[in-house]
Amino acid sequence: MTDDEKLQPERPMKVTPLDVRQARFKTGMRGFDKAEVTALLEAVADDYENTLRDNDRLRQELARMQAALGQHRELEGSLRSTLVSAQKVADDLRDTARAEATRIVREAEGRAELLQEKAQARLEDIQREVDGLKMKRRETETGVEALISTLHNTLEFIRDQESREERVVIHRPMEVARPA
Repeated sequence: MTDDEKLQPERPMKVTPLDVRQARFKTGMRGFDKAEVTALLEAVADDYENTLRDNDRLRQELARMQAALGQHRELEGSLRSTLVSAQKVADDLRDTARAEATRIVREAEGRAELLQEKAQARLEDIQREVDGLKMKRRETETGVEALISTLHNTLEFIRDQESREERVVIHRPMEVARPA
C-alpha cells in the first residue's frame, strides 16, 4: 500500500447528509420529542456536510501537495543529475588540467635541459677558443722573444764586427817603385 493510499482511504459513504435530513422515525408511546430529534438531525447533517466539504477540500489540497511533491522530487532528481554531471565535469577538468600541467612541466624541463646542453656546448667551444688563443699567444710571445733574441744577437754581432774593424789596421800593400 502506498503513502497516497494510506492518506486517502476510499470507502463509499453509506449515509449522506440528505439521508440524515430526510430520516423519519416511527413514534411510539413515550418516544423522543420530534422537534428535538429533527433539530439534532439537522445539526448532525450540517456538521456532516461541513465535514464532507472539509474532507473534499483537504483531498484536493492533498492532491495539489502530492503534485507539488512530485514536481519537487523530479526537480531534486534533476538537481542530483546536474550535480553529478557538474562533479564529473569538474573531475574531468581537474584531470585535464593536471595532465596539461604535467605536460607543460615536462616540456619546460626538456627545453631547460636542451638549453643547458647548448650552453654547456657553447661554453666548451668558447673554452677551446680561449685555449687556442692562449696557445697562439704563447707561440707569438715565443716567436717575438726569438726574433728579439735574434735581433739582439745580430746587433751584438754587428757591434762586435765594427769594434774589430776599428782595431784592425787596414793593411795596404806598398807601392813598389816602377821604373820609369
